[in-house]
Amino acid sequence: MEQTKKKTSKPYSPEFRERAVRLAMEHRDEYQSEAAALMAIAGKLGCSPDSLRVWVRQGPRDGGERPGQTSAEKARIKELERENRELRQANEILRKASAYFAQAELDRPFRK
Repeated sequence: MEQTKKKTSKPYSPEFRERAVRLAMEHRDEYQSEAAALMAIAGKLGCSPDSLRVWVRQGPRDGGERPGQTSAEKARIKELERENRELRQANEILRKASAYFAQAELDRPFRK
């Protein structure tokens, strides 16, 4: 079974995201619900309503107005997880190399 990878590139610039969030916040009152506003604005901007919803929710977190991880904290955690994964791989390689060389030392003929 082949595992599909998530898309890692960010198709929208930070400026685009900020503009989209600003538009959503400014025009929220013109719609029956927040969901309707996000659907309409996202459609006009060419992004998904779910992406816009995530950006709108993240703004107050980054500003300290809402509990949760900030974008900077999320980025730092992601970087630390990547570094941790690389260190685990390096340790595994070193462990296998150590076992290989220890076995080679045991297999070597004894000298007097």
